Amino acid sequence: MNEITGKVWNFGAHIDTDIIIAARYLNSSDPEHLAKYIMEDVDPDFTSKMQRGDIIVAGENFGCGSSREHAPIALKAAGIAAVIAPSFARIFYRNAFNMGLPIFELPESLDIKEGEKISINLDNGTIINLTTKKEYKFTAIPEFMQELIATGGLINYAKKEMEEGK
Repeated sequence: MNEITGKVWNFGAHIDTDIIIAARYLNSSDPEHLAKYIMEDVDPDFTSKMQRGDIIVAGENFGCGSSREHAPIALKAAGIAAVIAPSFARIFYRNAFNMGLPIFELPESLDIKEGEKISINLDNGTIINLTTKKEYKFTAIPEFMQELIATGGLINYAKKEMEEGK
């Protein structure tokens, strides 16, 4: 998974985990159930409008609030291919990688507008806005964390390591 291409959905700054997946749905930890309700409190029709492979572009401090891992699980299960923001809450940042959800820090994220199509290249650290032809450099993701994404998260990574006898 060296390239991710998808349509952009914009959200503002300080999108907390309760906005990503409201607490009222946390009586289940089934990813497919949670996926039906992502971003519902900010856009009730979001899951019916978005498609698998779409990308969320947001403002600073995405994923703030509680430390629940349900937020990245729900985003990934809904088919969100990646999240781009200038900054992420630290616990969300770690949970996203542990769950295999690619996230990218880009200070000028909100230059990318809703509905535009972008391509994220992990190998060369660029995001190309295919609509406007503008190119951005994102903060590099450490190789180990790229492996977490490629294997689908920390649990899958650990299983692979155990199978290989490492």
